[in-house]
Amino acid sequence: MTQAVSKETQQSANPWLTFWLCGTATFIGTLDFSVVNVAFIEIERSFAGVSRATISWTVTAYSILYGSLLIVSGRTADRVGRRNVFSAGVTVFLLGSVVCASAPSVMVLIVGRGLQGTGAAMLTPSALGMMIAAFPAERRSQMVAWNTAMAALGVAAGPTFGAVLIGAFDWRAAFWVNIPICLGVLVLVRKVHAPPPVDRGPMPDVVAALLLTIAVGATVWGIAETETAGVSDIRVWGALLVGVVFAGFVIYRTRTREIPLLPRVMFQNRSMNLANVAMIIWGGAFSGNILNNVLFLRTEWKYGIVAAGLLSVLSPITVATTSFFVGRNVSRLGLRNLLIFGSACFLCCQLGFLFLVNSNRTPWSTWLPLMFLLGIGIGCASPAIAASAVQHAPPEQLALAGALNSTCRQIGAALGVAVLVAVQLTSEGLGSFRAGWLTMAVFALVSGAISVWQPRQRSDASVA
Repeated sequence: MTQAVSKETQQSANPWLTFWLCGTATFIGTLDFSVVNVAFIEIERSFAGVSRATISWTVTAYSILYGSLLIVSGRTADRVGRRNVFSAGVTVFLLGSVVCASAPSVMVLIVGRGLQGTGAAMLTPSALGMMIAAFPAERRSQMVAWNTAMAALGVAAGPTFGAVLIGAFDWRAAFWVNIPICLGVLVLVRKVHAPPPVDRGPMPDVVAALLLTIAVGATVWGIAETETAGVSDIRVWGALLVGVVFAGFVIYRTRTREIPLLPRVMFQNRSMNLANVAMIIWGGAFSGNILNNVLFLRTEWKYGIVAAGLLSVLSPITVATTSFFVGRNVSRLGLRNLLIFGSACFLCCQLGFLFLVNSNRTPWSTWLPLMFLLGIGIGCASPAIAASAVQHAPPEQLALAGALNSTCRQIGAALGVAVLVAVQLTSEGLGSFRAGWLTMAVFALVSGAISVWQPRQRSDASVA
């Protein structure tokens, strides 16, 4: 199988075209996950009379469908062809963007966000599989690192990019801008090499796929709903119970079916298991910190949407620079070292926010240096966690392994935002944001502690 993949790699006429197309699609998919956070207040003003709880579903709908469909999409991409699923995902994402940009009501906007989440879930794992297949096997960790860098850059750039567009036009511009990008990707993707499906075995357990979608969807919905309903609400606990029960069914079928949805060998990989657990915690720290920072700039320091976005721009720039350097030197630096160092930088950044930032505006002396440190931490840890999750996966399961790790990130993101909102309610004013930074510091500490147990790797080639 490895030899076959190598032949397909050699047939790729332009691997860098594949990289940039897949990276661009991954970027806009994750960008739209976070861009609504900064547009929330403007959307609320646009639909006067609609409750904040209802408008919050513009965030939740995307999160639920994105998180719940990633694994199913990854398995489908390995079976029917990654370029086919990628193109379909970009098309669905394009349709969702049109619906969002032209939505006459909040309910239509929520439907559009659901379509965007579905499309992003389809294109994310297939993009990773295409990118890896386009390059030699010894560059696997580098490609995974760079792909994750594009995803992290999208999430980190959401507040800045969205703020500039919304400040210049309105919140609908954040969705209109996706349309020419998606059309360009759909035109150019036909020029890249399309290797045949790599998973030619019997159909996997379709019932388990449905059960897994329900389990992940219910879990993400339950976590997200705590933002508006509260931790003690029966709907929250009911959804979480549904998630646990259906996850139990998936585990049972995985243990008993001859052709399980998730191959049992995937759960026997120490590096993959540790990376997925770490990604849940890291996703929570990452997303919770972004929301905490944006709200702090807009409510405590009283900056407008554009100023708040510009004060956030240093982080995504640093993420991009750091992560691409990491991708080129991942073999020499070592995944385990990058995981620990990145988590440590993120932890120090949160402690810096906690002890150095106060109600007085000090953007140059405190905020921007801390945003620089934040970008270094994200740029080191995010690609390394994703690379650790797929480095031992067989070629026919690359998209699936990447999808599983992305699902963990999405569940962690919903968890982080929900926990952040809950801890902010315990204090008021500056104290609420300090509680948020302290919580994200704990998340980073736990993620780094988990990463300490990652096995050392001597070279990228040894794990490819």
